Amino acid sequence: MAKTQTTGTILDQIVADKREELEKLLRDAPVDSLKPRISELDEQWSLTQAILEGPRGPHGGGKRVQLIAEIKKASPSKGRLVAVLEHRAMARTYTIGGAAGISVVTERKHFMGEVQWLLDCRMSMQGYYPGGRPAMLRKDFLFDPYHIWESRAYGADVVLLIAAILEEAQLKELIDQVRDLEMEALVEVHDEAQVEQALGAGAELIGINNRDLRTFDVDLANTERLRKLIPDDKVVISESGIKSADDVERLAECGIHAVLVGEALVTAQNVREKMREFIL
Repeated sequence: MAKTQTTGTILDQIVADKREELEKLLRDAPVDSLKPRISELDEQWSLTQAILEGPRGPHGGGKRVQLIAEIKKASPSKGRLVAVLEHRAMARTYTIGGAAGISVVTERKHFMGEVQWLLDCRMSMQGYYPGGRPAMLRKDFLFDPYHIWESRAYGADVVLLIAAILEEAQLKELIDQVRDLEMEALVEVHDEAQVEQALGAGAELIGINNRDLRTFDVDLANTERLRKLIPDDKVVISESGIKSADDVERLAECGIHAVLVGEALVTAQNVREKMREFIL
């Protein structure tokens, strides 16, 4: 089983719980049992293409900033966000609203997610919008090759890899495996050293997390600071703490390509209306 780096943050406990879960999965659902699922899926879709050229759903491109809309039931910092999460219906709403990607938080213990939601949403999109769905991102705390196979089998087009918990060599190996399985890797960074690590590992999609996991404070200036360190040929996504059109305008000024928004959408009274604030 792959090792991980300690961070001195809540990530350490989440990864420890994820490791315990992995031990059971390796025993009860080995990789060979996952492989047949892959052939049952429709074609893989590129989040990079959706961001740069516009989503292939009901509404197309021509935007400065695209939206990755998140399906999330809870978080360690805010607790439970909604009483009932209708993930399939939410995915359809995000698709109609013009999201380039749908992020599904699948971590169970701390975020109350399920990996099955990823497949449910993808199959629902396949039924409602054949040939025109957003790219599906699995957002979780992944560190082992098994996790990459599992993500592919449950319908991910893209997986989140968090630089803070992975050494550069390990990150590169996982990125290579992701590409071998016809997916993309969104590499999440929070500081200068992690940007250097992500670039050294060959990341093409980079997500800048505005949340400090030691304090849970959120500062959009983190994106403004780190964006300057990332070459222009990379696709850059700002994550966490984005609540309004003003926030997106501010981030657009520093050259990001997309924003990832979860809590503000999940808790919105009118999701379609709220989505319009995040697509410029």
